[in-house]
Amino acid sequence: MAAKKRAAATTETATSKPDSEKVKPESPTTEPPIRSAKFATILKFSLVFSVPYLYLIFFYYRIDYELKKSILISALVSIIGFLITVRMIPVASKYVLRRNLFGYDINKKGTPDGSIKVPESLGIVVGIVFLVVTILFQYFNFTADSNWLVEYNAALASICFMILLGFVDDVLDVPWRVKLVLPSIAALPLLMAYAGHTTIIIPKPLVPYVGLEILDLGWIYKLYMGLLAVFCTNSINIHAGINGLEVGQTVIIACAILIHNIMQIGASTDLEYKQAHAFSIYLVQPLLATSLALLSYNWYPSAVFVGDTYTYFAGMTMAVVGILGHFSETLLIFFAPQVLNFLLSLPQLAGIVPCPRHRLPKFDPHSGLLTGTNDGTLVNLFLRQFGRRSEKSLCILLLVFQAICCGFCFLLRWLLTGWYK
Repeated sequence: MAAKKRAAATTETATSKPDSEKVKPESPTTEPPIRSAKFATILKFSLVFSVPYLYLIFFYYRIDYELKKSILISALVSIIGFLITVRMIPVASKYVLRRNLFGYDINKKGTPDGSIKVPESLGIVVGIVFLVVTILFQYFNFTADSNWLVEYNAALASICFMILLGFVDDVLDVPWRVKLVLPSIAALPLLMAYAGHTTIIIPKPLVPYVGLEILDLGWIYKLYMGLLAVFCTNSINIHAGINGLEVGQTVIIACAILIHNIMQIGASTDLEYKQAHAFSIYLVQPLLATSLALLSYNWYPSAVFVGDTYTYFAGMTMAVVGILGHFSETLLIFFAPQVLNFLLSLPQLAGIVPCPRHRLPKFDPHSGLLTGTNDGTLVNLFLRQFGRRSEKSLCILLLVFQAICCGFCFLLRWLLTGWYK
């Protein structure tokens, strides 16, 4: 673009025109400010989660003072991250608009909102603030000889790598076959630095048939870790398409992970086991705080789009905490809607069924309602099953389903305690 502009300017200078025919230089256009943050919605999300979370920390479980102190320090720096992210998103929006990184909301096509330029790739702001917060947290919690410091920094390296590759995807719009490879590359720092166990506990009903209670998988376990990272990043990315869904599902899963971690810390007496779940909390609390800040702008009607930068970043972060916190089975149950969406999408992703570029529902500008198509996504499945809906009500329905699946995971763990493992 710059080269073309310079060439045009040179041509105009060489062929001079009379003053009456010269084109007057256009005054620089200023982009209109984005919609304001929806803090009322964020307050509702925060209250629903924070009440049971704080109750478990301060009243229900007796958590060691030092561990509780570290969790609260992490929460404090996460709140600071929330405030910085809220302030930075409008600033960053102006810059991405100047670089023509914007999109139009397809689900509002034919209405005035459908012609508004919406800033794209604002997940880069969330990712950067997250990295700054989590790096600064090391000063308060880790010492130079800490056993967890190497894996903590390896986790941050993988997340940072994924943010970079996600932003590259937003700018270059890489094909799907390349998208599947990107998380594998980003997971390399974590896989190379991982020094934990590579064993799994055999479920008690299968012990008589296997003949072992603990099975060492060796390199297969690391392969599993890499595949989990690939799944988590891409599953968030493809379960999308309506305002607030990508960030909303991340917020709900992050809340479930935090509650699960506190429950495991409170119920265990094993110090290393507690540290593994505390490690998870140190990464998920900043993820939740910065995601809530982004959700305040991405909730319907969206003022910004999150881009692949955010979906890759969020998926990789949750994969990392599931791996290093040693609760990948629980994490996959939290991801039940994403698993279902992946299974529905598989025929189109594999090329068995024709796959359009945007597998979105059809929007009726007169009624403002969405109609489900035959594309294999959970969004379209819900519209086919529950009828035409507005974009906002559809998003709420999908997020309620996400919360129910997370609640079912807690119920399942309670029912299988002592019998399964």
